[in-house]
Amino acid sequence: MIFRPFHYFDTGCAAYLLGCGTLGKCAVVDPQLRDVQAYLDFAAAKDMRITHVIDTHVHADHRSGGLELARRADARYCLHESADVAVPFTPLRDGEEIDLGNTRVTVLHTPGHSPESICLLVKDLRRGTDPWFVLTGDTLFVGAVGRPDLPGRARENARELFASLHEKLLTLPDDLEIFPGHFAGSSCGAGMSGKPSSTIAFEKRWNPLLRASLDDFIDALANVPDKPAQMQQILSGNRTGQRD
Repeated sequence: MIFRPFHYFDTGCAAYLLGCGTLGKCAVVDPQLRDVQAYLDFAAAKDMRITHVIDTHVHADHRSGGLELARRADARYCLHESADVAVPFTPLRDGEEIDLGNTRVTVLHTPGHSPESICLLVKDLRRGTDPWFVLTGDTLFVGAVGRPDLPGRARENARELFASLHEKLLTLPDDLEIFPGHFAGSSCGAGMSGKPSSTIAFEKRWNPLLRASLDDFIDALANVPDKPAQMQQILSGNRTGQRD
């Protein structure tokens, strides 16, 4: 498997390129508009074709490069089927498997941060059938979880997030690596570590929100950072595909 994180330390964001080097198929997850050429260049350097471009949710803190990258790579632009956008996309469903050759990606619908949020469970058939890692988007961070207030209905969304964490992610193997969509410096959650990856076991042991009761979890998520600057403008651009 080819796996390449792209870390943006100025904003605390992460994007990922992953796929099968043998068959030359890959996907890019949560790409940024400012770095579309970098994803194309890396794929080309590895003799890989980008077949899928996936946003784990409609981003509120930065302009997605999903549509532009998909257009330039002649790839599918993918979101969860519930995404409220005005652009064409390939709908992803809970439990669906994306075939990237020896790399297989299973979609986990994990609403809470936003209704359409997903995580992506990745396995490499050359290693075996057990999952290798999970891209957790804005659902689970190192030391924190995604904020539930951006779409409104914060307490209702926090309840959904609690269920997504406990019913989907925390049931995964303890030794599974997690690679989130953000780390310290982002406004998409409070208390994030500067460490860009972790494991399920480490988060169970050290992430205080994963040990909280439902009521305490909901109350704790009332304490969130200020909303991202120009949030409505960014959301509008990502939903309609219009440039600034």
